[in-house]
Amino acid sequence: MPERLYGVRHHGPGSARAVVAELERQPPEVLLVEGPPEADALVRWVVDAGLEPPVALLGYASDDPRRAAFWPFAVFSPEWQAIRWAVSRGVPVRFFDLPFAYRMSDTPAPPPADPPAPPDPPAEPRRPVDPIGELAAAAGYDDPERWWEDVVEHRGMPAFEAIAEAMTAIRDESPEDPDDLVREAYMRTVLREVRKSYEEIAVVCGAWHVPALTRKVAVKDDTALLKGRKKAKVDFTWVPWTYGRLASWSGYGAGVSSPGWYHHLFSSADEVVPRWLVDAAGVLRHEGVPTSSAHVIEATRLAEALATMRGRPLAGLAEVTEAAEAVMCDGEPLRVELITRKLVVGERLGGVPDDMPSVPLAKDLTAQQRAARLKPEALERALDLDLRKDTDLKRSRLLHRLRTIDVPWGEPTASRRSTGTFREEWKLRWQPEFAVRLVEGSMYGTTVAAAATAKVIQAADKAGSLADVTALVETCLLADLAEAYPRVLTSLDAHAALDADVNHLMAAIPALARTLRYGDVRRTDVAGLATVTSSLLVRVCAALPSAVGSLSDEAAKSLRDRVDGVQSAVGLLEDDELRERWLSTLESLAGRADLHGLLAGRLTRLLLDAGRLDGAEVRRRLRLPLTVGTAPAHAAAWVEGFLSGGGLLLVHDDALLQLLDDWLADIPGAAFDDVLPLLRRTFGAFESGERRAIGERVAGPRGGDPVPGAGGLGFDPGRADLVLPTLRALLGHDVAAREA
Repeated sequence: MPERLYGVRHHGPGSARAVVAELERQPPEVLLVEGPPEADALVRWVVDAGLEPPVALLGYASDDPRRAAFWPFAVFSPEWQAIRWAVSRGVPVRFFDLPFAYRMSDTPAPPPADPPAPPDPPAEPRRPVDPIGELAAAAGYDDPERWWEDVVEHRGMPAFEAIAEAMTAIRDESPEDPDDLVREAYMRTVLREVRKSYEEIAVVCGAWHVPALTRKVAVKDDTALLKGRKKAKVDFTWVPWTYGRLASWSGYGAGVSSPGWYHHLFSSADEVVPRWLVDAAGVLRHEGVPTSSAHVIEATRLAEALATMRGRPLAGLAEVTEAAEAVMCDGEPLRVELITRKLVVGERLGGVPDDMPSVPLAKDLTAQQRAARLKPEALERALDLDLRKDTDLKRSRLLHRLRTIDVPWGEPTASRRSTGTFREEWKLRWQPEFAVRLVEGSMYGTTVAAAATAKVIQAADKAGSLADVTALVETCLLADLAEAYPRVLTSLDAHAALDADVNHLMAAIPALARTLRYGDVRRTDVAGLATVTSSLLVRVCAALPSAVGSLSDEAAKSLRDRVDGVQSAVGLLEDDELRERWLSTLESLAGRADLHGLLAGRLTRLLLDAGRLDGAEVRRRLRLPLTVGTAPAHAAAWVEGFLSGGGLLLVHDDALLQLLDDWLADIPGAAFDDVLPLLRRTFGAFESGERRAIGERVAGPRGGDPVPGAGGLGFDPGRADLVLPTLRALLGHDVAAREA
């Protein structure tokens, strides 16, 4: 047979070295590689210095980029090394797997309403058997990865004939996978065609396929399997990949569980174990864990001793991991996990040349990243932005625009996410599937700004509620989408005019107020929005009195949150007339007898904070629900509403604290169990410092100044002392005293 078949394990460093050695020993006239033939034109890029693995071939349907797949390559992938060898020597290279276009014609498009999901790489089919697992079991191994390391990776020169013989034996006893049969029929068809032009042919493919390519199969049988298949129009390009996505746990069926370790095996010619442990020590030192040269030396000795005891040719990943855990990590699982994440899997992100053929949107993003000095990285990192700086403002707008087109490279940090300051905090992490999202986004525009603008306009036209449009207004502010703003404002005006639900109107106001207040900070023109916002607030003031009566607990809580939101928004608007109208509305509502306790307490607190009520009036209102005969649950709801803004008021108002304590002491025992959860929820929401200060006030002379006339508010030192023996036992003090 004229061709030489090199059956490999995808992403195996031992296979990669062996393939290159065989190609050097017997140079072919043409190289066939398992992969999508539509990507043949991209093969030449593998010798470009800018195409740095890990990278992947991205294939997608031209009419629907959501139907896509990846073919990843690492520096230790046998296919990658074989292609580089051939291209650098001028040897023709062809991919000869079943065309991706055939697969796309058989794959239905996902429903348009579905959110875009990250596509998986084209995994090896879930075959009836795991060939490596079968061979490992036959050799007495319970771990297929360890068997492969021992017989292939650590020996460096796998016997391709022996592997082919083993695969043949397994396939002869196993049921066939229909997908494999079709793929292999196409592979044989290409082989027959290539034989007509070349004599010296090298084939690099998964070892599983070697028996099928050497099998005698009639041409008509292969033709029958391929007959009637249609081709869809597809496009291909190279995109960056990560070792995290190459790992088998990421969903890639042909992946490996330890790409970082395999990279080390491939790149380290000698002293594999010491070099690995030196790198592990560097990881630990970077995290502040003291790790010396003596640790590395001792861990190396332990790893080699473990390999000898287990009869392994060299220490493998299991041995170096156990040695690092015992000697360098002090048995701490978190430190071992750190080494696994940083080294065993790795966080390497590949790169592609700037002039690589790709969609214009991806090219524009590259230019925007360069202008903003923001480099994509596989490792998650924090980014703190000061919007007063031009570069940081560019970064913020870019990240918000990308989120608009479903490329969430950055996620705002929840703890401090706010447009109400000059600062933003983000967490950045580039994911390989964003390449597909960029292809999808290219349907909206050729630049990031244009695509985000078009998508926002489309969303505004299709918005089904006032809340949807309100969110788009804030998006226009954050992403600086000036061209989308007029259409969004028109949609907002239309929805606001038609929506009569006061909850919807109130929910819309905070975002609009933030947009108005901080448009100047972000240098965004928000002309015309003030009129809409004022109109909404006037309608809320008119509709609120009819909406607050006879509410359930859940409805009252929801409305309380809406009122808080509008209160904050009114403070941002800096419009005295609107503020006066809003507070007057709250004043008219706060004294109503049919008001839910939660709302009554909250409105009283807001009016107190705004200076519309004094302390004496607040205490008078508080006495009403706390009097004997009022349902304790209603009183507890009033207290919850009043104190939900924070407990600092109780620290400084002794009379108010005394009033609450007296009421609490007078609650009948039968009702106390119903009231306690409400009060616990209220006080549990306070800052720890506030709770401590309130406790000190309650403790009286022991913790701070006593509340006048309270006598320490009933604190009984004798009763408190009763828990001390139990507490000492729990803390082990009694045991320590006996031993002493």
